[in-house]
Amino acid sequence: MTVIQDTRKIAIFGASGFVGKELHRFFVANHMVVRDFSRKELLLSSDKLALLLEGYEIIINLVGAPILKKWTPKAKKEISDSRVLSTRRMIQAVMLLNVKPELFISTSAVGIYDSFEVHDEFSIQYANDFLSKVCQLWEREALALIECENTRLCILRLGVVLGLRGGAFPKMVRPFKFGLGGRIGDGYQVFPFIHIKDLMGGIWYLIKREESLGVYNFVAPTMVSNQELTHALAQKLNRPEFFSIPEKWIRWMYGEGAEVLTKGQKVIPSRLQRDGFNFAFPTINSVLDELLS
Repeated sequence: MTVIQDTRKIAIFGASGFVGKELHRFFVANHMVVRDFSRKELLLSSDKLALLLEGYEIIINLVGAPILKKWTPKAKKEISDSRVLSTRRMIQAVMLLNVKPELFISTSAVGIYDSFEVHDEFSIQYANDFLSKVCQLWEREALALIECENTRLCILRLGVVLGLRGGAFPKMVRPFKFGLGGRIGDGYQVFPFIHIKDLMGGIWYLIKREESLGVYNFVAPTMVSNQELTHALAQKLNRPEFFSIPEKWIRWMYGEGAEVLTKGQKVIPSRLQRDGFNFAFPTINSVLDELLS
């Protein structure tokens, strides 16, 4: 990748997660000034947090507790608060800055959409479940930033981010390596995905393209079902694919949280494509070729 020449200072919240670590590496490798803000710093009062944020031209919000777990009332509160309240604290601090940042990037998820329609960024066919409601509240907090005229706001609705150093991919591959891989339920649910390198490239694209603002779907441009993903993984690893995990087993393990695995959204990255971003890994086969080579 071409070395970036950019002297702007970047603040990352949520840099301890898979995406945050990769983004930090990406910026450091390209000689950019980046600071990771901790969860402890997010608990500071708005004025104290604002003091720490003075001088940062770009702020990136990646904060969010893991969602693949049993959704007890306590877990639901953690999933929601880690996104909604954390974003609120950041925005409140930004509002107090003497010099506002040029760009604020906040994440969301394609789980905001229902499982029936095909969704571009202008779709308002949202699901009526817990995750969708969290995403809607999460984005609403970030949208308060539109009051800052000189700050661009980009909201990234992420699909499943695939990479070798964390996230879902190592967990997906492990059972296949032991010959135990298979589809989840009937396998018809869509699996919205994006390669970690396309995520990094897309974020950099939004940073350098000053016209970019608003909501962006961060998914690969081709859709794949869970069954098609299973078949592709089995072929690449030369392993059988006759196993399947019944949906009732998933629900027994995760309760309501099983929706993360049993539901999927049909999402297309219309705005990134329209704006001229080129995906290096547009298909699941191209992703698997790179990650399993």
